[in-house]
Amino acid sequence: MNNSQSLKILHHGTIYTQDPSAPIATMLVIRGKHILAVEPDSARQEAYSGFPSTNVENIHLGGRTVFPGFCDAHIHLEYYSRSLQRIDCETETLQECLNRVAEQARKIPPGNWIIGHGWNQNRWNNGYGTARQLDEIAPNHPVFLTAKSLHAAWVNSRALDLAGINENTSDPPNGSIQRDQSGKPSGILFESAIQLVEKIIPPLTITELAHALQSAQEVLIKMGITSVHDFDSMHCFSSLQILDQQELLKLRVLKGIPADAIEAAIAMGLRSGFGNDRLRLGSIKLFADGALGPRTAALFQPYEGEPQNTGVLFLDGEELVEKTKKAIQNGLSLAIHAIGDHAVHEMLNGFEKLRLVERENKNLPQPLRHRIEHVQLLHPEDIARLARLNIIASMQPIHAPSDSSMADRYWGERSQFAYAWRSLWENNTRIIFGSDAPVESPNPFWGLHAAITRQTLSGVPENGWYREQRLSLPEAVQAYTTNPAYAAGLEHKVGKLSPGFLADLIVLDNDPFQLTAKQISTLKPCATMIAGEWVWRNF
Repeated sequence: MNNSQSLKILHHGTIYTQDPSAPIATMLVIRGKHILAVEPDSARQEAYSGFPSTNVENIHLGGRTVFPGFCDAHIHLEYYSRSLQRIDCETETLQECLNRVAEQARKIPPGNWIIGHGWNQNRWNNGYGTARQLDEIAPNHPVFLTAKSLHAAWVNSRALDLAGINENTSDPPNGSIQRDQSGKPSGILFESAIQLVEKIIPPLTITELAHALQSAQEVLIKMGITSVHDFDSMHCFSSLQILDQQELLKLRVLKGIPADAIEAAIAMGLRSGFGNDRLRLGSIKLFADGALGPRTAALFQPYEGEPQNTGVLFLDGEELVEKTKKAIQNGLSLAIHAIGDHAVHEMLNGFEKLRLVERENKNLPQPLRHRIEHVQLLHPEDIARLARLNIIASMQPIHAPSDSSMADRYWGERSQFAYAWRSLWENNTRIIFGSDAPVESPNPFWGLHAAITRQTLSGVPENGWYREQRLSLPEAVQAYTTNPAYAAGLEHKVGKLSPGFLADLIVLDNDPFQLTAKQISTLKPCATMIAGEWVWRNF
């Protein structure tokens, strides 16, 4: 035992370790950054308290509950950080959203961009907004409001003019510009068309983004999140490196690599898993389709009531192999956005061939930890294929109750295979949970509530939406702890409270296993520890 390292002894509480060999304890001993011992009772506290007395911190839990820190396995850190500084457009009515834009226009100088996020036309009686409506309240500011799904944007005429978008502008590949009856842009942009405006918005500098990320991590930590899997730009990666170098990065971050950086990553010899325990490279992120909200997720059969619309397939199985074979051969794993049943099917076809490529290369870890992001709708014949191909299902439980009315409306009876956690779990698929923030709140307790009830926070529908797809609380906790640790290649370091593991944990005033589902959704940690350091404590 290294006497130069202080001890923390957490005792007189209920400690859920996520370690099957010792699932529950009442005392945890931490030396420096790591867990030294997990004890079934507090009788041995004196054995550690005497070592040495000046370096021991005794923490009486007072009956509180301890869990491993939670991981948000799909988040957009840059977007989330910036969303905390943007107009909240997640309103019940279109007019309320316009009121918030008008208020912002009164506050900031003319010419400055008004940025917002969160609108969902499916909740508004009026449907989509128009550029003209924004022009009336913010004629002197360019306005850019992203949809909750991040697959559409609402802009005003000033923003369209600055981007050079007019009636003669062609739709970009994998995107579209909504137009009015005369052919003029209406103010709504879909998929890649969003970038026509987004690219002209002055970006935050790397230092400015680092400050925004630092503020956002404080919010996440207080929610009980100790690690994240991020899918934003390499610009975000630069800012994260600054925080890491300055020892200001507290969260553990697995950083996804954008598809446009594949060749650069290969040329530099980067591999998934490169980095340290705090900041490491994850998977190459590609998109196979769009999303449910704008009806661009790729389906086998048309959307209900839209006989000509089967969504947009950006990438099929053959193209996946063609685009990523070299990356696979160089040790880069894949994370593929696939929401519709057709998109998921095509990606599984591609993975089947890529697994053969891996087996032919003896210099690769076997197997690479590939994942499909979202997996929102499955063809029943594909349910068992993820486990068979050892593909991780990266899912967001809060999407199910949030999207249920849209899914019923546009997918109809196919929704019985939507957000199919139970079916995947029983087929031994490794499921990891996240939020897709800022699309949804990153609050993991809201996610747990959704996973075990398939209800909104207000309890709708009463018996849960396709309730047979619910998970148990222990299963849902696993999807927030040990499973994402495996996906990050850190399963021997985090995700459990076991000797030798890093001391990442949260403390709760109440035991979730003794609460109702509604009570679980209201939980907030009273303390969060990362690597043996209290990064948030309020008891």
